Amino acid sequence: MGFIGWIVLGLIAGAIAKAIKPGEQGGGWLATLLLGVVGAIVGGWLGSAIFGVGVNEFWSLSTWLLAISGSLIVLIIWGLITRKKA
Repeated sequence: MGFIGWIVLGLIAGAIAKAIKPGEQGGGWLATLLLGVVGAIVGGWLGSAIFGVGVNEFWSLSTWLLAISGSLIVLIIWGLITRKKA
């Protein structure tokens, strides 16, 4: 799957990740979608590098799970970084 495919997948995965973990990240929807793209790319890279999972097909379940997982991880990290300190 090409870079454009990962961008599209990341936008969708970012929206899904935001729906799973809403309201805890700063930056609004645009930041969430951009972080979703980063998370999908990171998730795909880690999945293929560490687990040896092929992520070449857009409609593959493993590709989607890795993209959504990567997006959730990036959003959680972003939420921890941007959380207001009391």
